Amino acid sequence: MALTEARGGYTRAIVFEAAGSPHTSSSPANYQQRLASVAVIERVLLAAPRGFCAGVDMAIKALTWMIQAFDPPVYCYHEIIHNRQVVRRFEQAGVVFVDDIATVPEGRPIMLSAHGSAPEVVQAARDLGGYVVDAVCPLVTKVHHEVKTRAAKGYQIVYVGHEGHEEAVGTMAVAPEAIHRVESARGVAALPEFKEPVAVLAQTTLSHREWEGVLEYTKRRFPDLWQPSISDLCFATTNRQTAMMEIAPASDAVLVIGSANSSNTQSLVDLAAEAGCRRVLRINDADEVPGDLSGTIGVTAGASAPEHVVWEVIDRLAPVYGTQEVTVIDEDEYFPPPRNLRDLLAAVEAAAAVTLGSSPTGRQPLNDRSIDASDLLDRLSPRA
Repeated sequence: MALTEARGGYTRAIVFEAAGSPHTSSSPANYQQRLASVAVIERVLLAAPRGFCAGVDMAIKALTWMIQAFDPPVYCYHEIIHNRQVVRRFEQAGVVFVDDIATVPEGRPIMLSAHGSAPEVVQAARDLGGYVVDAVCPLVTKVHHEVKTRAAKGYQIVYVGHEGHEEAVGTMAVAPEAIHRVESARGVAALPEFKEPVAVLAQTTLSHREWEGVLEYTKRRFPDLWQPSISDLCFATTNRQTAMMEIAPASDAVLVIGSANSSNTQSLVDLAAEAGCRRVLRINDADEVPGDLSGTIGVTAGASAPEHVVWEVIDRLAPVYGTQEVTVIDEDEYFPPPRNLRDLLAAVEAAAAVTLGSSPTGRQPLNDRSIDASDLLDRLSPRA
């Protein structure tokens, strides 16, 4: 059967080979029946925002600048972000990821990951005598500050976060004697009766579903509960969840791109299922796209997933009617690299200008917000 369709000023011919069908038909009813009998992906609904958030963007740029500024290897405490493709790309470029600062040779440059590190880890890195860049997301820094401030004022802190997650581990280490991690209302119910005032804080990558139920129960358990005036939940995580909730009900299947150890990616998977989508799959890349998808496919990506992977997935899906981007908000947030790294880059630029006998005037700084982090990853050269 052949169907010719005019859309947006162009004509597209859609051809199906139908054994045993001696005739062709352009009847809409017959065409819809045909679509139902053949595994055809009609269109893709692409969520926006998706992919890299401002904190991830900053961390990737910062580690890239360190690779350019120092001879390899450059060390990074924990994975810079929770995405195996990104981590592998940096490893190929000469970055060594470690889970113990003590394994870093003395004097070597160290980056601390975007998830935030315990104060003793930060100090241990500095004691090694190398150049240290803390790429912690500013939103995580805000929570660390809240923990430190509330603990100093005598509060007991109920912290809603995932066991073993790097952000939760680093946050709890700020005031271990005053903080109590919970994941559910049941965890709150198991807490003792505190004589001190009580505050509640959250891991930034929680979904609203995870946070709101626990928050409401905590308020009932501790009526005089203190909570920050500005939510701890990451705005980028919230935006990606909102966008996904727009596409999930209209999708026959939703593909969430991201790594298994990414908390915000898993939240997108859970919420898509709750939104009523019958089939929700987390995938790492285009190679994991199943071959039996059909109809309308929703696509989104966790905050650690590169944009080029998104388009590789869409190319693999090859939707007949193309891709419709569903935008719920335009993000314009930007976090510059840490100040000490910016100062280093400025010094390197100045030294290069003197050495080459040229003026740096008019040259774009390496940390300019217009630089795309995904493009930087693509241009990283493997270490010889």
